[in-house]
Amino acid sequence: MKSPAWLMSCLLWITAFVLAGASAVYQKMTGPSYAVRGRVHVGNQEVAFKLPRSHGGQGDADIRLHVPDATVTGTLKLRRFRSHDEWSERPLDRDGDTLVAWIPHQPPAGKVMYQLSLTRGEAIPVILTSEPVIIRFRGAVPAWVLVTHILFIFAGMFLSTRTGFEALRKGRPTFGLTLWAFACLVIGGLIFGPIVQKYAFGAYWTGWPFGHDLTDNKIAVVVFFWALALWRSWKKHAARGWVLTAAVVTLVVWLIPHSVLGSELDYTKMPQ
Repeated sequence: MKSPAWLMSCLLWITAFVLAGASAVYQKMTGPSYAVRGRVHVGNQEVAFKLPRSHGGQGDADIRLHVPDATVTGTLKLRRFRSHDEWSERPLDRDGDTLVAWIPHQPPAGKVMYQLSLTRGEAIPVILTSEPVIIRFRGAVPAWVLVTHILFIFAGMFLSTRTGFEALRKGRPTFGLTLWAFACLVIGGLIFGPIVQKYAFGAYWTGWPFGHDLTDNKIAVVVFFWALALWRSWKKHAARGWVLTAAVVTLVVWLIPHSVLGSELDYTKMPQ
């Protein structure tokens, strides 16, 4: 017995939403701006840490570790990424039960490498991470710009997946869904994406042909394929192969972590 058409449609909408959500979470968690988390043992206590890899707005980036034991001290080792700087060290500040590290503010797209270590008394220092963590600084992005960008990008991914399902099952005509998917991706990626980029790093576009920012290049590729799918759907009523291709390309592109090869300053080429 076949399922009613409305039930199948609902299942496809739900599946598309779940896949889009999973893709968004995957992008966030695998990207170079996702915080490094972990736990270490210092003396007889366990210390949980969250080390940021992105900082927006003015002021220094602060890192706070909950360490109630007042005999535990810490050290921050750091230097600017892509620079001729020597490594420098500074002690962590104590604020009640919290140890605080401060990473000096950098211009937008400036990066700093850092490592933290904790010591209890005369014991051997415990280094929190085996390799230095790299944090990138960016300008402040207005909340309404960022939220609009995220919502339309997510809607585009959601509609892309749902449109691909419709093309795969050879259901109702896909032109309307294709148009909506294309429109959301253009608004979120080609309009609000560059606005976010301008606020954060001072340039509207750093992908091809002006740079190698994968985030910009990814959205350009996705919009290009959906533009083709929209054109073919308009010219030919049942251009499902083009729609399915655009949906698959979008899914593959979204598997590339967010912010890879993003904007960064090269301090070695800047006046000292």
